[in-house]
Amino acid sequence: MVIFEDDDLLAVNKPAGLSTHAPGPYSGEGLYEWLRHREPRWASLAIIHRLDKETSGVIVFAKTPQANRSLTEQFASRAVKKKYFFLTDRAVEGKELTVKSCLVRAGEKYVSRPLHVGAQIAETRFRLVASRGNLRAPTSNIHPAYGGIGRYSLVEAEPLTGRTHQIRVHAAENGFPVLGDILYGGTPARRVCLHAVEIALKHPVTGKSVTFSAPAEFGADARLTLRAALIEPKTTSAYRLVHGASDAWPGWFVDRLGDFLLSQSERPLTEPQLEELRRLLKILSVGSAYHKLLTRIVRQTARSEACPQPVFGEAAPDCFTIVENSVRYELSFDEGYSVGLFLDQRDNRRRLMTGHVAAGFGLLFPPRPRNPDLIFPSRFEDETEEEEEEDIDRLEACPTVLNTFAYTCGFSVCAAKAGARTTSLDLSRKYLEWGKRNFQLNGINPADHDFIYGDVFDWLRRLARKNRCFDVVLLDPPTFSQSKVSGVFRAEKDYSKLVAAALPLLKSSGVLFASSNAEDWPPEHFVAMVEGAIRSGKRTILQRHYVPQPPDFPVSRAQPAYLKTLWLRVA
Repeated sequence: MVIFEDDDLLAVNKPAGLSTHAPGPYSGEGLYEWLRHREPRWASLAIIHRLDKETSGVIVFAKTPQANRSLTEQFASRAVKKKYFFLTDRAVEGKELTVKSCLVRAGEKYVSRPLHVGAQIAETRFRLVASRGNLRAPTSNIHPAYGGIGRYSLVEAEPLTGRTHQIRVHAAENGFPVLGDILYGGTPARRVCLHAVEIALKHPVTGKSVTFSAPAEFGADARLTLRAALIEPKTTSAYRLVHGASDAWPGWFVDRLGDFLLSQSERPLTEPQLEELRRLLKILSVGSAYHKLLTRIVRQTARSEACPQPVFGEAAPDCFTIVENSVRYELSFDEGYSVGLFLDQRDNRRRLMTGHVAAGFGLLFPPRPRNPDLIFPSRFEDETEEEEEEDIDRLEACPTVLNTFAYTCGFSVCAAKAGARTTSLDLSRKYLEWGKRNFQLNGINPADHDFIYGDVFDWLRRLARKNRCFDVVLLDPPTFSQSKVSGVFRAEKDYSKLVAAALPLLKSSGVLFASSNAEDWPPEHFVAMVEGAIRSGKRTILQRHYVPQPPDFPVSRAQPAYLKTLWLRVA
């Protein structure tokens, strides 16, 4: 995705399907939010210009105030030169055309109006690059994956102004709408075939002319291109490929899990879905595909019925390994409804491992005085007094993390890799043993960490009575659960009780992680409940960062966000 980066500028190739910035506080992350909160060196990024969600191509961010001022001035004075390519299946009259009008918003779209005094002018220059039947003419700005499709024309557009949708409006009103741009009368396609191929400007510090470019890939699968832009295949082999209606497959979800594809829906696979699975298997060079029938009555479903069933290729082994952000996890298709890892928490696991939650929000822990009364007798057997003192110092220097509802301990592994001492708490011994194997897969000795089997609410009370405190407390409960000790837990009703029970275990200036995948629970209600519980506990929120699911689980009107996560530093 990154085309160029220095101390002042960041130029990236935005994939289609990703907004430049988030349209609202609880919607999916845009490119700007994803980048700004991804790396500390990108924390001060500034948006200078934008691309529509379905438009791909070059976009430039400023990294410093000086760069911000310089680029803003260059855009305002029209010193920046931009070039776009798009496809159309309509006839394009003539080789060149310049369109000049005023644009007025009309609902979700813009319409062109004659020039008049006081209005903002939009001006676009078009040039026919290759006409229908002649699209195989070579051009350095078309990616080899495109290959050329004879019934479309390739058009270059140069916006001389920077009005919203101006290329799309001007192309449509002149009879050659962008292919896939149904908002402006274009023929439906897999994507809006509009790409910002090049941008030229003066470097804000050196003053030298610089040009950033990225070839158009109109023939590529836009869904896979989005994932490829955001996920490094050398370090991550597990991610979502098809996310329901957001990827034009309502009710159907497909994950890549290493050498396997896992399909999920409430019904048996249809022939079009089977064909799509075959296509994905071929493109990704993956050998096998499984299908799982989704049900809302998991507790009443036999394990054999809940397990994914093979569709194509050889059967998976009892256990297999995937990699996520260079961390290894054991998965299985033979253990019931879940395979061992929730992929939508990938970015949150990364935050634990890197210690970077968001711009200006790091997992920084204040130094603590040594406790001479702290002893770990089982850990220091057969050690000399000097060795025991060194081990006590080492353990006390480690940040501490409590992972409730730990499942197979994915969060705990990432925290341990970052140097934390973890306590994993879960109602299932089987999953805790699975978690220990995940520790071992990553060269971490489980004996250096704690694994507690039992009811979460019961153990939160026990740990509080023992005055145990942690630097980070992780709350990621199931939407619904039931135990003999605490009874029924429903996230929308009982989350505040969970937060109240966890607060006594959180150190001053510690970080509380609160997450829920309750699909029908509005995010603003979730946030209000969590923050209200903290205030009721006489604690103060010092820092706050909200995130939805990662971009390979794209958010749309047809497929709204469901995962809600709050990172909170609490005094």
